[in-house]
Amino acid sequence: MIEFDRVAKVFPDGTHAVDDFSLILPPRKTTVLVGSSGCGKTTLLRMINRMVDATAGTISIDGDDITGRNPVELRRSIGYVMQNSGLLPHFTVADNIATVPVLRGVKRKLARERALELMDTVGLDRAMADRYPGQLSGGQQQRVGVARGLASDPNILLMDEPFGAVDPIVRAELQQELLRLQREIGKTIVFVTHDIDEAFLLGDQVVILQKGARIAQVGTPEEILENPADDFVASFIGADKGRRALHLKQTATGTVVVDADGRTQGALVAGPES
Repeated sequence: MIEFDRVAKVFPDGTHAVDDFSLILPPRKTTVLVGSSGCGKTTLLRMINRMVDATAGTISIDGDDITGRNPVELRRSIGYVMQNSGLLPHFTVADNIATVPVLRGVKRKLARERALELMDTVGLDRAMADRYPGQLSGGQQQRVGVARGLASDPNILLMDEPFGAVDPIVRAELQQELLRLQREIGKTIVFVTHDIDEAFLLGDQVVILQKGARIAQVGTPEEILENPADDFVASFIGADKGRRALHLKQTATGTVVVDADGRTQGALVAGPES
């Protein structure tokens, strides 16, 4: 469990990135921080592994204040996946994945075996193990990034807009892969995005943020959709314009579910008694 208690962050230039943020992130669930650029969501994420230290307040993991942990060791114990994968260009795929275990003293042979297993886990062909990042597609690089984040078998996985730099088709594939992985491995995931649809798809708990990381609303996707806290939330999720209103449409191949913009959201599947 990760707990923020009255956390604030003011940068040296005077920027107030986070103002008095308190929240509990439940274990083995995916908490999504969502908001516009500059609202403080990435700063919150980076404070968990002390890439950024809080100016005030406390952050604890399973009841232990993280300021009592060595920052380097803390970072190596927490998985981290960033937007552009952040792979080392002169390391092979396998070596990129094995980076943290090797730094923690795992023998290279064992670290490579673990890397190959993780390639299976994230849906990468082992034949790619000795390729370099520049020889991979954007989606493949992101899968390597996820595998590297899981390499030390962390309890916590931080994901900073990890799918934001790939095309929509690949992004949808990676989102489904993450949902599958979470069902199988059950990590405590903190996911940052500016895309509310991605937040609702992936999050068990969704936190909608305003400037200064002020919480506009927190809840399950269903709770937020059914009861937006205020006009800001309603506008942010598109409820004020009826964008999320759904209706049925007959097509040549059957009945589909369509949103207010005419985009297909799914198909109506007949049950066994139909």
